[in-house]
Amino acid sequence: QREFTQKKTFTSWINSILAKHTPPSVISDLYTDIQQGHLLLDLLEVLSGQHLPREKGFNTFQCRSNIENALAFLKSRSLKLINIHVADIIEGKPSIVLGLIWTIIFHFHIEELARTLACTYNQPSLDCSSAVDCSPKASRSAKKSAKIKERWKISATKALLLWAKEQCSLHGSINVTDFKSSWRSGLPFLAIIQTLRPGLVDLEKAKARSNKENLKEAFRIAELELNIPRLLEPEDVDIMNPDEKSIMTYVAQFLQYSRNLLESEEDVQEKVREAVSWLATQEKKLAKLLIDTENETYYQKYKEMMSFMEAFNQGKNPFLPVLSSKRSEAELSEGQKQMREEWDKLISQINEWKMKLDQMLPSPLDSIEAWLQEVEHLQAEDLPDLQDPFKAIFVFREIIVIFKGLMDCFDSHLDTLQSFKNEDEKNMPLVLPEKLEEMKRRLFSNIRFTNSNTFLEYHYGLCSAIANEVMLKLNIWDMKYGTKESVESLLENW
Repeated sequence: QREFTQKKTFTSWINSILAKHTPPSVISDLYTDIQQGHLLLDLLEVLSGQHLPREKGFNTFQCRSNIENALAFLKSRSLKLINIHVADIIEGKPSIVLGLIWTIIFHFHIEELARTLACTYNQPSLDCSSAVDCSPKASRSAKKSAKIKERWKISATKALLLWAKEQCSLHGSINVTDFKSSWRSGLPFLAIIQTLRPGLVDLEKAKARSNKENLKEAFRIAELELNIPRLLEPEDVDIMNPDEKSIMTYVAQFLQYSRNLLESEEDVQEKVREAVSWLATQEKKLAKLLIDTENETYYQKYKEMMSFMEAFNQGKNPFLPVLSSKRSEAELSEGQKQMREEWDKLISQINEWKMKLDQMLPSPLDSIEAWLQEVEHLQAEDLPDLQDPFKAIFVFREIIVIFKGLMDCFDSHLDTLQSFKNEDEKNMPLVLPEKLEEMKRRLFSNIRFTNSNTFLEYHYGLCSAIANEVMLKLNIWDMKYGTKESVESLLENW
């Protein structure tokens, strides 16, 4: 399934690039068409903007020569081509071909786009390699460069995820924690579209639709309105463990679209001034609402909050492009800095209000809400850094114990929520039905369908940390010691 999805996604991505080649070319079967080397060179020429040497014919020698030229060009850009050999590409071996294409996508598409986010998210940039490495020895320089690139590879993925998180965070409780099951509902795709082109989607209606309906709608709108090629189908994403590389490739196209949304500086500053004024108005409305509803019932308070949030979400649409603009602090004008501060302050006040309302939920819903938030917070946390494997082992073990303890309560909370009688002694509703539906949705979509994947991810991290620690120890032991006592001490510590 994963191989099939990657082949389909990568083929569509390649064809979207080859359409820009002169003359345009197209791939129909990735494993077969790549064997001649011509289309591979076409792809690299479009991505790099360089003219690459090639043999014009199609005999075995010429095809081999073209593939060798393509691989040599990639190596000249310091790309690691692990276990990727000319013979395997000529044979069209699926795993090797997919590995090669992913390397190309990541380097030329995802890394190049994520580089623009490096300043904003404080990630190491590849441009800093010259500053880090000033050794005259070529071999040492190459090793350092490779390490920097490997660190950036992790950072490029993280930067793209942080960008996606930020686009979604402008629309309430829609959250992404990975490039896998987080996208299954289709809501993150729709949220990003709404941020980039306000008014194209109705997120409230989307929350009531099925995953497949949302995915189908998102891919349709992206293709028709944003001119983003349809690399995925709903059935590729609405599964237990979607392919991470395929989703990353598709999401990166939305980042590419956002980079192309250029406005004149005058227009931007005018929009910023309007946004600051609107945010100040919203802050006053919220303060007044908190005073007016101070003595109201929970039901009425929540109803007023929903009314405020509906108007707030509608009103922010015209300002989403400037609110989501990715610039480093140094590039911001005074107006943009003020706008960001006002936005952060208002969102903080809204979140504080929501938190207080959640604490006021009637029993036993208050404890279920607290449990939901604890699980969601744990799932949203970044995984421990494997660069310190000894520390990571303890952290992963602790996370696994906490997560298992939380999930032991799942069935009882589910039963309680489904059997909750939503009326008081006067037969009046205690909680708005929308709040109950939201809690059920979070329980099913965010937790039930992802808990096994999350648990496996934690165990995979633990095993990786143990393996890294073992390798570190083996490297330490690969030398002679002066005394028997020093070896015994080392073994005792281990």
